[in-house]
Amino acid sequence: MTNHVPNTSRRNAKYFYRYCCAGILTLVSSLSFFYVWRVIFVPTHNITGSLLGWGNLGMAYGIYVVLYLLFGNWLKAFRIGVDRKSNIFASQALTVFVTDLVEIFVSCAVTGQFRFFPIFLRLYTALFIGQAIVNCLLSIPMVDIYRKVFPPLQIIEVYGDARRNDLDVRMNALKYKYDVKERISIDEGEDVIREKIKGYDAVLLNDIHAHKRNRLVKMCFETNKRVYYLPKISDVLIRNSEELNLIDAPLFMNRNNGLGIRQRVFKRTFDIVASLCGIIVFSPFMLITALAIFLEDHGPVLFKQERVTYGGKRFMILKFRSMIVDAEKDGRPHPAGENDDRITKVGRVIRAIRFDELPQLFNILAGDMSVVGPRPERWEHVEKYSEEIPEFVLRNKVKGGLTGYAQVYGKYNTSALDKLKLDLLYITNYSFKLDIEIIFETIKILFDRGSTEGFTQEAGQKLHDAELAGQSSISMSGRKVDKMVKNQIV
Repeated sequence: MTNHVPNTSRRNAKYFYRYCCAGILTLVSSLSFFYVWRVIFVPTHNITGSLLGWGNLGMAYGIYVVLYLLFGNWLKAFRIGVDRKSNIFASQALTVFVTDLVEIFVSCAVTGQFRFFPIFLRLYTALFIGQAIVNCLLSIPMVDIYRKVFPPLQIIEVYGDARRNDLDVRMNALKYKYDVKERISIDEGEDVIREKIKGYDAVLLNDIHAHKRNRLVKMCFETNKRVYYLPKISDVLIRNSEELNLIDAPLFMNRNNGLGIRQRVFKRTFDIVASLCGIIVFSPFMLITALAIFLEDHGPVLFKQERVTYGGKRFMILKFRSMIVDAEKDGRPHPAGENDDRITKVGRVIRAIRFDELPQLFNILAGDMSVVGPRPERWEHVEKYSEEIPEFVLRNKVKGGLTGYAQVYGKYNTSALDKLKLDLLYITNYSFKLDIEIIFETIKILFDRGSTEGFTQEAGQKLHDAELAGQSSISMSGRKVDKMVKNQIV
């Protein structure tokens, strides 16, 4: 086993390197802003007086630095070595975009002249383009150096259930970050496991019963080993517990109320404003998409499908048609495969850039959906998954969304159980800030092909076969699921 730098020293070195990278990116962005302000804006417009003073310039520069750092941390632009390069690029571009957008209004306020708004808009648009290119180019060697200096964590997996869930394979896909070198069963015993973990940087706990997992967590705490573990649904539900200091013992409380009335009113107001703005902004693109779909095969432009939302309510979701007409003529769901020949030429393009989802802005405006929330599932899938995972109906404690936690942090072919856990993380941790974060993350995943990864043909066929076999049982279980949904929501 290769000797590694002690965990604490290695972790501190990583943090120091990221701070240095963040400092360089901040310096480059802020100096380019200062150049535009001092060298281009002031002389070009013959501005004299206090604007030329270092106090005013220093204030403008300081505000920009603070904004860039705040938005950069919020949008995860400084996670060098943690996220994929594509995510870093998208985060950097979004950070300078939001910072420069806000700075337009700040600059108008600093000068006291809002007549300069069109001028700042042009200047900062050009500034944004230059900053985005330079910061992305700088991020490439930063990430490369990080990966060379800090090799992936050497991990040992301790598994409980004999059934393979390929968690080690999925983690090893992030080869720059994790390297699961060995797997050992929990049945080997604590003494053997304690000796084994000494040679590794971290321990991965996979599907272990609560009592044994708790003992291993304590063992790792004792030996200063980092722990990764796959949470149970109950772990997700209690994650956002509130600490109460009312007695002489730690007391945690979960309210389990879902969204409060004020949160629902605020969320609905945001949905109306956002959907109206989205319809206005994207209307030209929607018209072009509709025309392209019609010209390809002269079929219907829109595709309607029954989905389930808050409280088990059913509604017809709208999409731009991306498949051939009658792709599901037998009336049963057929998940799209990676190279599905039912997808049209236009469909491949609009599915890749998510334009097929744009008509759902009208679903949001109508109140059937929200901008952010668990992705509304087909009723057939709700029934099927609820039989296997009774907690699946808990997703319906909020409205289905155009985008959601599972969409930005999962993939198209992520398992139903893992998607459920991600959706419950959103429901139990809801805040307006989280909605905004998910919207920005949605923009970022457009640059990540992995997030659009479809079902393999084999997986799709298995799901289809299971649904065919379960049609009769589904028809019989509909009332049961209806009752489950009502019991969970009421």
